[in-house]
Amino acid sequence: MNQEHESIVTQAISWIEESRRVVVFTGAGMSTESGLPTFRGQDGLWQGYHPQQLATAEAFERSPEVVRSWYRWRRDLVEKAQPHPGHLALANWCLHSNQNSCVITQNVDGLHQRSGCPDVIELHGSILHDRCHRCGHTSTDLDVITCRCGGGFRPAVVWFGERMPEPEMIRSQQVIDSCELLIVIGTSAVVHPAAGLIFRALDMGASVIEVNPDPVLPAPVVRILGTAIDVLPRIFRICSMEEDAGGPVAGANPDEEEGVQ
Repeated sequence: MNQEHESIVTQAISWIEESRRVVVFTGAGMSTESGLPTFRGQDGLWQGYHPQQLATAEAFERSPEVVRSWYRWRRDLVEKAQPHPGHLALANWCLHSNQNSCVITQNVDGLHQRSGCPDVIELHGSILHDRCHRCGHTSTDLDVITCRCGGGFRPAVVWFGERMPEPEMIRSQQVIDSCELLIVIGTSAVVHPAAGLIFRALDMGASVIEVNPDPVLPAPVVRILGTAIDVLPRIFRICSMEEDAGGPVAGANPDEEEGVQ
C-alpha cells in the first residue's frame, strides 16, 4: 500500500468516527466477492439469453417458465453464497458503533441481512421472495407459481422499465438528506434513479467516500481503490475496536449487473 492510499484510508476512518449519521450505499461489486456473477458481457449470458432479455415484465408475460428457470438458477447461487469479510465488518460496525447507520442496497441477494446488518433498504427488491404479477400479493413459498387471484408469481424484484418501490425510495431519500457521510461501495453509478441518491447526498452537503477497484465518482468524492473484501475490514474494524475498547487499539491494522434484477 502506498503512502497516498494509506492517507486516504486514514481520512475515511476519521470521517466515519466523527459522523453521527452514516449511510452505506452498495451495488453489485459488494456481492461479486461472495461468488455472485455481475451478468456483464458474454460472461453474463445464461443459456444464450442476455439478462436484459429476461428481467422484464414483457419477458415474463411471454415466457414465464424461462424467466422462472433463470431465477431458480440465480436463487441456487444466492443460497450457496456466504457474506464475505467486508459484509461482516460492516454489519459488526452497524451493530456496535454509536452512529445512526443505514444500508441502502441495489442488490437483491439478502447478504447484508444475513451478515447481521440491522437496517437495510432494498431498492430493487428481494430475489428471496415472490409477488403476484397481477395483484401484488407476496409469498415466501417459491414453489407456488399461481396466486389465488389466478395471476402468476414472479420474483419480487424491480425489472427494467418498472418503477422503484415507493416506500423504499422515500425512506432512502430521507436518510440521504439527513446523513453526514455516505459510503458508496461497488457500484457503477449508472442505474437511475438509484444512482441519483449519491449525487443527492453531494448536493445536500454530505461527505462521500467511494470504495471501488475502478472508481467512477467525480471530485469531491474521496476514492479508495480496492474491493469491499479488502477495504471494509480495515476502515470499519478499527472504528469498532476503538469504540468497544474506549480508545485506540495499539498495533491494530488500520455490479449481477446493477439494474439486472
